[in-house]
Amino acid sequence: MSAAVGHAKRALGSLLSPQGVIGVAVEAAWIGAHIALYPLGLIEDRLEDATNHGVAHLPPAHRGLIVGDVEAAGTPIILVHGVIDNRSIFTVLRRSLRRRGFGRTYALNYSPLTDDLRVVAERLAALVEEVCEQTGYERVHIIGHSMGGMVGRYYVQRLGGDSRVHTLCTLGTPHQGSIEARFIPWPVIQQLRLDGSIIEEFALPARGCTTRFIAIWSDLDQLVLPHRNARITHPDLRARNILVRGVGHMSLPVDRRVVHAISQALAHLDHDGTTISRGATSIDSTEGRAESLSKPAGGSVEPASRLTSG
Repeated sequence: MSAAVGHAKRALGSLLSPQGVIGVAVEAAWIGAHIALYPLGLIEDRLEDATNHGVAHLPPAHRGLIVGDVEAAGTPIILVHGVIDNRSIFTVLRRSLRRRGFGRTYALNYSPLTDDLRVVAERLAALVEEVCEQTGYERVHIIGHSMGGMVGRYYVQRLGGDSRVHTLCTLGTPHQGSIEARFIPWPVIQQLRLDGSIIEEFALPARGCTTRFIAIWSDLDQLVLPHRNARITHPDLRARNILVRGVGHMSLPVDRRVVHAISQALAHLDHDGTTISRGATSIDSTEGRAESLSKPAGGSVEPASRLTSG
């Protein structure tokens, strides 16, 4: 109980800070806009409509991504929303990715009535295979918001999806569970408790996993407590954790710092989990697999990043 009180006090401190006040205002505005967009998100994606070929629609500054790295620009990106949501949560992020030259974005919609995260992960596996067959690419990127990140991680870590997923980027995902989940009597939410069944499976060994992980978390996330549980700390996973200050849970997919971090990561491809483009930030983490390696692949280990500027 004392630990929970401590987490609550820290969360309140972040909330009452100047950044926190601004973040709450942005969160409220985005939630209002998202409610208006929600009905449009109920319509399923059609794969043939999710590909945007060519560069004519791009401003000159963004065409360099395709010119410089055709594979990075063309690698399919699959978006997975959280529980009680749909693909409309990614309206801004999807448009921003396309403006930056990423030509193939797809979204997985699943029922808000689902009671088992594993079932959604199996649906994701089927979509990945369909996308790979249609596009001719052997690997994809996955971006998951909230529980969507858990779905992506379960597919990668427990269903062998690492052979298909180059990068998994999660936004506000309770990788180590959330205190709040224990108070919501819903099977799929109960799986996200600190001692939930999914959390226990994530703690199992994952040796040889080739996917690179990027976990973006916020000190203002009202749905993940403690906030640091949105990080990935598994010793077998190559993960980079990025702290973004003053951003609410629902605002993470629209925050420009988050969009920039995702775009930077996906614009620099590699085949062994390291970054090969000069000037790009290493994905090695001081808290994940890198700690267990005496000599990390791809260069020196850097501390977890923090995005705090406006």
